[in-house]
Amino acid sequence: MARREETVRMCALTREEKPVAELIRFVLGPDGVLVPDTEAKAEGRGVWITLGRQAVADAVKKKVFGRSLKTEVTLPEDLPGLTGQRLEQRFLAALGMARKAGQFTYGATKVRALLEKGDLIALITATDASPDGRSKMVGPLKALHHAAREDGVEGFEIPHFELLSSEQLGLALGLENVIHAALTRGAAAQAALEKAKRLARYSANPGQDDTDRPAADGDVLPDV
Repeated sequence: MARREETVRMCALTREEKPVAELIRFVLGPDGVLVPDTEAKAEGRGVWITLGRQAVADAVKKKVFGRSLKTEVTLPEDLPGLTGQRLEQRFLAALGMARKAGQFTYGATKVRALLEKGDLIALITATDASPDGRSKMVGPLKALHHAAREDGVEGFEIPHFELLSSEQLGLALGLENVIHAALTRGAAAQAALEKAKRLARYSANPGQDDTDRPAADGDVLPDV
């Protein structure tokens, strides 16, 4: 069976075509205010920007949204911050769904047991975890990756995310003291993993080197 081609869109800031997984869409709300469409499902005209906080900040600074949409655009006071919050909310909601599906485990002892068996698809550590506690999780994770390389297993990777504080995780999940957690196998956990990857990319992406090149009027068309 032929592999399905990945959908691509053009970043209105850099004018590069990229897979939608590497972009984030923005749309105009009914009130004319631009909002992040994190699931890329909202109706109306949209603008795609490289998935990165700096890229969104650059797009605001260079007035990319109004030029691309060819209309007056009202921007939130802190669009990069709002976008990050929306991505965090989607990630936390997905974690909640994974927990309900029995595909989310928390607590140092339980997570270490999963690490020993390699029975997880992602390791999650709170940003305020102690260095010692963190090392007790990262060590076994590195050992798993090393063993896979020694066995010649290609493409084996269990990502490690440090995206939110224990308080943020606990409040969203209705739990206390969520420092160490893991996603196990299943559709709900896989959905949470994808949202974690998007949040991590957004937080870490430094923007592109060519964003200082000014856009020419009319050379970027929004999707409809």
